[in-house]
Amino acid sequence: MTFGGRSTRWEPAGAARGLALVAPGRAYSPDAPLLDFARIALQQHGFTVQQLWWDSTTRGEEDPEAWVRRQVAAALAGEDAARVLVVGKSLGTHAASYAAEHGLDAIWLTPLLVEPRLAEAVAANPGRQLLVGGLADQLWNAGVARELAATGCDVLEVPDADHGMATSDAVRTAEIHLEVARAVDAFLRAA
Repeated sequence: MTFGGRSTRWEPAGAARGLALVAPGRAYSPDAPLLDFARIALQQHGFTVQQLWWDSTTRGEEDPEAWVRRQVAAALAGEDAARVLVVGKSLGTHAASYAAEHGLDAIWLTPLLVEPRLAEAVAANPGRQLLVGGLADQLWNAGVARELAATGCDVLEVPDADHGMATSDAVRTAEIHLEVARAVDAFLRAA
């Protein structure tokens, strides 16, 4: 499968232990650093990776949660994987209600924790979850993140990271991305 000449599906070296669906952000594509490092880690840990590529401007006035759920459901239609894991970044974290309904493990990169409905969906999910965010991100709610950590979610919170898990310093941004890659790797090792 391809999108604009890019591969959108990646197979692990050996037998797949499941399917990971990557739901990107509004303006953060699946080949951007956080999601690309996640793809590499997922393959390394034996997952087939299916990336969603979308033009979020096509959703118009449609509720973001409904739009993302529709994209995720369509991508998973016809898949026969016994195990599915969802990775979402920003807009893609609106897949949280879908993941909760299906009990899917998930990795949420910069989830929109300021949106109560999304935070409630994360809280309702019986699957294992990793939440990654920064205190310099206005869409991250540290209080909600602490509550979710207390109920079993793994949480990586980076004090100086913004919504892109970045700062104005290139070296510090690379260090943050390394922290995130390590957290994703540790989460997958424990699965």
